[in-house]
Amino acid sequence: MNFAKYPSLADRVVLITGGASGIGADMVRAFARNDARVAFLDIQAEAGRMLVEEVSRTSRHAPFFLGCDLTDIPALRDAIERVRRKLGPVAALVNNAANDDRHAIADVTPDYWDRTQDVNLKHQFFAAQAVHPHMKELGFGSIINMSSISWRFGADQMAVYATAKAAIVGMTRALARGFGPDNIRVNAIEPGAVITERQRQLWFKTQDAVDQTVARQLIRKVLLGDEIARTALFLAADDSRMITKQSIIVDAGLR
Repeated sequence: MNFAKYPSLADRVVLITGGASGIGADMVRAFARNDARVAFLDIQAEAGRMLVEEVSRTSRHAPFFLGCDLTDIPALRDAIERVRRKLGPVAALVNNAANDDRHAIADVTPDYWDRTQDVNLKHQFFAAQAVHPHMKELGFGSIINMSSISWRFGADQMAVYATAKAAIVGMTRALARGFGPDNIRVNAIEPGAVITERQRQLWFKTQDAVDQTVARQLIRKVLLGDEIARTALFLAADDSRMITKQSIIVDAGLR
């Protein structure tokens, strides 16, 4: 099966958070295939180094990996500045990093709430804030925030995560209005049940569990990270230059 390639992404600097594994790694691969200069941040150092080795063998530009705890905002800002010094101003930001930890509502403590919002929401805002001057300098830019359909159907087994993912849609709309005069677009993607290796290890441990979820979708195929990555490519490329303040659901009709 052949998919579109986006010439406008060639040689542009694309920054992906949480890029060492799962959907983030699929995005690193996808943008590298489109000849972008990809930088990615992640706390998983070994996985990040292995991905660089893998992608470098077939890509025009070797990815640039930086180990970073995204909940440490000064460290995040420093990492983004290092990307600028190494590759140039960021033209596209994919705010991907998240943790869909499950929890009972009764078990949520104030500390757990704060940690979960830090991992799933806070860094997205401050990464967008940090790349705004880059994009303003370029005269264009695209910010893609990763939300989730979990907030739409009321995921009570991960209520704090769902709250963050709902907030991301509101944040996306606010940033789109705030950054629009600088020709910077801000959109969100809301994935459905993407079956990554982590999901298989933690939540979909049997093929029957995967099959039950697929059976609830209108398109009865396993949803993989590649599908989310291709949506991000489109939103980052000039092909979507008049699309902003939107949230695109990619869930095979699950919701």
